[in-house]
Amino acid sequence: MSDRDREPTAGQAANSVREAKPEYMTNKVYTYEDYLQLPDEEGFSYEILDGMLIREPAPYVHHQRVSRRLQRILEDYFALRDPDGEVFNAPVDVTLSDTNVIQPDLVYIPGENSGIVKEARIDGAPYLVVEVLSRWTRSKDRVRKRAIYERMRIPHYWVVDPQDETIEAYALRDNAYVLRNSGLSTGEFVHPDFPEFAFDLAELWKQPEREGA
Repeated sequence: MSDRDREPTAGQAANSVREAKPEYMTNKVYTYEDYLQLPDEEGFSYEILDGMLIREPAPYVHHQRVSRRLQRILEDYFALRDPDGEVFNAPVDVTLSDTNVIQPDLVYIPGENSGIVKEARIDGAPYLVVEVLSRWTRSKDRVRKRAIYERMRIPHYWVVDPQDETIEAYALRDNAYVLRNSGLSTGEFVHPDFPEFAFDLAELWKQPEREGA
C-alpha cells in the first residue's frame, strides 16, 4: 500500500480540517456572471457579498441535522397556511442583486411571490431567511449578511446557533431589524408574527449519543 492509499491518522485529519478555512477574495468586484463561471468543488461553496467572493468549506454534520429539522418544522407550518409557498434549503442560489449572490441555509418564499423562483435560482428577496451558524460563518452571518438582508428589506431573519443552542428571530421594522423572540436550549419557541407557530427547542438541538468529535 502506498502512502497515498493509507488512511490519514487522527492528527492528520484534524490538520486537514483546520486548513479548510474560508477564503475572502477582494481583488475585484464579483458579480453573478463571475459566479456562474466558478468551478464546482466538492466540499466547498461560494457566495458573493457586496462584490466580495467567499469560498467556504462544508458545515459539520450537526449543522445539517439542525437545519433539516427546522426545514421540516417550517414546511409543516406553511403547508397549512400557504400551500403554494415553498421552503428551500441550501445549496440554492439567491440573487439579491448583481453583486449579492447568497446561499442561505433556509428560505421561505410565499406563494404570492412565487415568480421570483426561477429554474436555476431565486431571483429576489425571500420573506424569511434562516442562517444556521457554523464554525466559520458566525461573524459573516451575524454582521455582513444581516446588514445585506436588512438593506434588501427581507422581512424576517433568523439566526440559529447549534453550538450555543440559541435561536434569534428578527423582523424588519422601520428599515431595521428588531428582535421579536429568542430561544435557548429547552422550552417552546414561538413567534408573534407567525400565529400558532411553536416547536420544542430540545428536539431541535438533540444529538445521537453515539456521535463523537
